[in-house]
Amino acid sequence: MVQSRIERGQANPDLDVLQRIGLALGRPLLVTFGRDLAEGPADAGHLAIQELVLRLGRAAGFAGTFEVPSRPAQPWRSVDVALMCDEPRRVVLVECWNTIGDVGAAVRSTLRKRAEITDQAAARWGPEPNVHVVWVIRATARNRLLVQRYPEVFASRFPGSSRRWLDALEGGADPPVELGLMWCDVGATRLFAWRRH
Repeated sequence: MVQSRIERGQANPDLDVLQRIGLALGRPLLVTFGRDLAEGPADAGHLAIQELVLRLGRAAGFAGTFEVPSRPAQPWRSVDVALMCDEPRRVVLVECWNTIGDVGAAVRSTLRKRAEITDQAAARWGPEPNVHVVWVIRATARNRLLVQRYPEVFASRFPGSSRRWLDALEGGADPPVELGLMWCDVGATRLFAWRRH
């Protein structure tokens, strides 16, 4: 009788009844609390790093934007931040990381994006545009441990001077040609250099 009323939408079953229905259907009941509606967006930490990079880039003379499609036909493939300057035909690609789940896949993705953005820049400005790439990683204990644990992996892929990258992003100096790695404080209020140990 209760089941019939539930099926017709005339009863509000309690959790015990819902659990029994779930077991009968072979679908266990899962109860969770959703996100606090007063919280910011799910990607608030990532947005904070992007905001910082865009603010610094603008102060350094770059025009910047975020979530730039590296393949316009597939907009989900995007660069976190692109800082652009028509003279000297320069694009700085900044990949912002809260956490890195798969370092190899992240590097391959970055290299693919660099190639795709280089093609777009060449179409805009002509051959041999200046395309530079840097990772900005939130300096959490987990991320610092990851970089410390694999120092040769990170040093071989990101040989660009972190100090020179900081000068480029904060002051508009020429960025290194080599890929770089920088830290962002946990609150996303400042960038600081990666010191290889």
